[in-house]
Amino acid sequence: MSSSAALPDPAPNSALPTAPPSPDPADRRRWFALAIVMTAAFMDLVDVTIVNIAIPSISNDLGASVSAIQWITAGYALAFAAGLITGGRLGDIYGRKRLFLIGIAGFTVASALCGLAPSPEILVAARILQGATAALMVPQVLSIVHATFPAHERGKVFGLFGAIVGLGAVSGPLLGALLTEWNLFGLEWRPIFLINLPVGIAGLILGAKFITESKAPKAMRLDLVGVGLVTLAMLMLIYPLTRGHELDWPLWGYVSMVGSVFVFALLVLHQRQKAIIDGSPLIELSLFRVKSFAAGIAVQLTFGVALGIFFLVWTLYMQMGLGWSALRAGTTGIPFSVAVSVAAGISVQKLVPRFGRKVLQAGALLMVAGLLTYLWEAEHYGMAITSLQMAVPLVVMGVGMGLIVAPLTDAVLSEVPKEHAGSASGLINTVQQMGTALGLGLVSVVFFGAIGDRLAPQQLGPAFVDAFQQSLWWVAGVLAVIFLLMFALPARPRVHVEGEAAGDEGPLAKEPALNG
Repeated sequence: MSSSAALPDPAPNSALPTAPPSPDPADRRRWFALAIVMTAAFMDLVDVTIVNIAIPSISNDLGASVSAIQWITAGYALAFAAGLITGGRLGDIYGRKRLFLIGIAGFTVASALCGLAPSPEILVAARILQGATAALMVPQVLSIVHATFPAHERGKVFGLFGAIVGLGAVSGPLLGALLTEWNLFGLEWRPIFLINLPVGIAGLILGAKFITESKAPKAMRLDLVGVGLVTLAMLMLIYPLTRGHELDWPLWGYVSMVGSVFVFALLVLHQRQKAIIDGSPLIELSLFRVKSFAAGIAVQLTFGVALGIFFLVWTLYMQMGLGWSALRAGTTGIPFSVAVSVAAGISVQKLVPRFGRKVLQAGALLMVAGLLTYLWEAEHYGMAITSLQMAVPLVVMGVGMGLIVAPLTDAVLSEVPKEHAGSASGLINTVQQMGTALGLGLVSVVFFGAIGDRLAPQQLGPAFVDAFQQSLWWVAGVLAVIFLLMFALPARPRVHVEGEAAGDEGPLAKEPALNG
């Protein structure tokens, strides 16, 4: 699963996509366009989940340090989060087809650089480039759908997106495990990135032919200062976290983390001034006056932290702690992914309309129950634990996560004014990516910080098992906080009427972000 595994949100703070008047239902080109943008979205989803399973192989091959391991994943999430809002805005201004093609071309080039990287440093730089180019590509996907399909067909299209998200969740880890295990042409882990090349090239060629260009009639201006402040604040917070363990927590690290708070405060002041000057802030601060939205943003941030910690630590535990192969680790995760996909569909279609917010809270409690069961098993069975024994807590966790991820965005947006739906949905996605990046940075504290230095080879496995158990306590604690924050969400998300769904803002408010 991934910090970026979400249904693409349109450009925040921007006018919504305008289509050529009444797209011709008989025009088959739009279905080709849909297949192209969905393939690109799938490529982004799989790219994140596929990397986690290959991290131990990458570490062994390149001799990556603890911080490099974290930055291979956190660098992507941070660049993606920092660029999402700008990517959407650029699409509004210069054309969504143009930005989509630039994004998919850049993503393909970055994938090649990742696959050919000779050192951890170059791989981290290429992953950051990959995240930045994905931020140009992904926000255009839903906007292109709106500009290409008539309103009565969008429900079917959104359903296809949900299926793609579920497929990405299931196939990513397994595909990564297979490609790593097969060691194609002696390339070891590198095919997990190189597989994007033919897909990206095909998407670029076909997209240029079949996607129709569209722009927003009144796109807002770019707030590059705001983007710079967001990125700087996140770097000041996350970089010391990832390097702190290796460098024995130097003073400058604490100064940097404290300084990030002041940069975030400066960002808020700048956004207020920007709203007054030209009405085009990067972040619509008035949204935070809506209690459910403010609480929802806090839920998204903390949920991202929990997922960022768990998935990286889980991979390291299975492969570097228990000594399992990438294929065994990948197949062990299949029950979890299937449970997430099934529960996500049931929660949106059956449970949330009837029980409302309680479904999300039940999901948080189920995830905690699954974590505690997993923790007991890890302690009870130790190094002898099997994939089958892990299946029960993983299914419980997967069901819990599925109950949360599908309806969460709808619950957060339910009380947001329609004119701010685009801004709010984009901000939700961005904040969760930032939470994931922060969680990946915290792995240095909650996991590697629990592993002693200069361990003998025979001590390494048990040390990883102990560190995994400690990490699960952290994740369970974060999920308990999420459960409490959910009390501020609406008891029942508002019902979207058919007329609204066909309008400009409606689809944004009803579209769930299946981010995992």
